[in-house]
Amino acid sequence: MKGFRFVLGAFGLTLAGWGGWLLLRQPGPWRIAVWLGGAVVVHDALVAPLVLAIAALAAAAGLRLRGVPRGALLVAGSLTAIALPPLLRPGGVANPTVLPLDYLRNWLLAMAAVALLTAVGAGARAVLRTMGRRA
Repeated sequence: MKGFRFVLGAFGLTLAGWGGWLLLRQPGPWRIAVWLGGAVVVHDALVAPLVLAIAALAAAAGLRLRGVPRGALLVAGSLTAIALPPLLRPGGVANPTVLPLDYLRNWLLAMAAVALLTAVGAGARAVLRTMGRRA
């Protein structure tokens, strides 16, 4: 097991070195590095505290965020992370074909679908649990 960890760590370091080499070959590598650093700051200053606050509020309300609700939060967070660049783009773009869709509406529809599927999944689990107790 120790050998596997060593090989896995060496592979990770190799990939990190390769990524750093590719980064330095880009025009304006510091712009990319600042953007990546900003992503870490946003995660640590905004996303992680928000997730902890949601978990604390749920615990205070007596809710257990396991299974379906936890999965829904992961999906919603992932969709939001993917949608942030087009949602936060400044104003219009020079080429209207670059971002032609209504990303805010589509993100809201995706969040509504996640909420609906979560409610259906949680409801189905509750019904199955109740039916199992009666049998």
